[in-house]
Amino acid sequence: MKNKYYKWEVLALLWVAYLLNQADRQVFNTVLPAIRDSLGLTDTSVGLIATVFNLFYACMVPLGGWAGDRFSRKWVTTLSILFWSVATMFTGLANGVVMLVLMRSMATGGGEAFFGPANYSLLGQYHTDTRARAMSIHQTSYYVGVILAGWLAGKIADSLGWKYSFILFGAAGILWGIVMILRLKDYSDDAGWVPARSSLPARTQPAGENAKPGLLDGFKTVFTTPTALALTLGFSAFIFVITGYMTWVPAYLQEEFGQNQEMAGLHSMLWTYIAAFVGVLLAGTLSDKIGVRDHKTRMYIQGAGLILGSIFLFLMGGCRILWILYACFAGWGFFRAFFDANIYTVLYDVTPARLHASCSSAMITTGFAVGALAPVILGAMKEHTGSLAATFPLLGWVWALTGIALFIVAKACYQKDYEKVNQI
Repeated sequence: MKNKYYKWEVLALLWVAYLLNQADRQVFNTVLPAIRDSLGLTDTSVGLIATVFNLFYACMVPLGGWAGDRFSRKWVTTLSILFWSVATMFTGLANGVVMLVLMRSMATGGGEAFFGPANYSLLGQYHTDTRARAMSIHQTSYYVGVILAGWLAGKIADSLGWKYSFILFGAAGILWGIVMILRLKDYSDDAGWVPARSSLPARTQPAGENAKPGLLDGFKTVFTTPTALALTLGFSAFIFVITGYMTWVPAYLQEEFGQNQEMAGLHSMLWTYIAAFVGVLLAGTLSDKIGVRDHKTRMYIQGAGLILGSIFLFLMGGCRILWILYACFAGWGFFRAFFDANIYTVLYDVTPARLHASCSSAMITTGFAVGALAPVILGAMKEHTGSLAATFPLLGWVWALTGIALFIVAKACYQKDYEKVNQI
């Protein structure tokens, strides 16, 4: 039988890959003011560039989910890392808006969109009874990635120029892609492991279990399963706030508090994601303990995280004292992790195992299509009001109302959807 510890090596390999994935995105946000100034752009236009990146990503994710359910998940994740890393390096060579948009769109859409669905599905295959905990640990790489990129990309940009931030992070991704080729294995590569869906008795296997999924099967499943649909809409609100925050808060600290790129990149992410690191491990452990007894509590945890996190977004809008603002960043980060920790665990609870990558892509596509609007909306609000402070209450209301909706759907639909997909 395969070494029982290999599933933790898989987690480690995907942890670093996801760190590089999120770091790659945050590089752009950190050096955004420098890009704006060097190319002579307005706040609305740079917000529009970020929106184009995310929309292209959303359009490509369905193909990523389809590929993740039909082909080797090892190679889908590995080749996507190599692709986006090469595109990131070429972003550093961009000398105009068209080249910048093209390279970043290729990095996010052509590379990163194929990574997410296959990455989560592969991790979910190796971790069954430890799934929420593994997903939570995996999510910490997101937090470390944005902190690292926020600080290091700013430092590189201050010392060498913003172009080198992209070149160096892209090179790191290429190196890790080579490591993944050598060490990562598909779940079915080793006969000692039995696929997760086979843990169900043979008589309970859904009809058509072995059929190859179509491109739209994930969307059909998600949009006809009430809990999955509510999660997807919640994820959309979640990504809208996250994307707006991560795109503009580094610029907010530079413009409102006079910080340089290195300090703004560091502080805009450090306090948020240190707190989120603690929060996601707590939420993941809690979810594994109580979620197995009462499955809908996973979504209750998510709803509570959004409602409590919204309080800190409201407080950010009127804060002019830096250390209090940092405390708000931390409070927001801690409670956002309650949603983070359960996203894929909830989705996989109520969708068939053979469609996990496709259902992931349906959720990601919808979420990023909605979230893509945040940079340009907040950029336009900033130009109109003269400050980003006015945008925080809007983000707070988005989360508060979504959190309430998740409580309602969890109580009404979660258990029924869980029993239906697991044939209980």
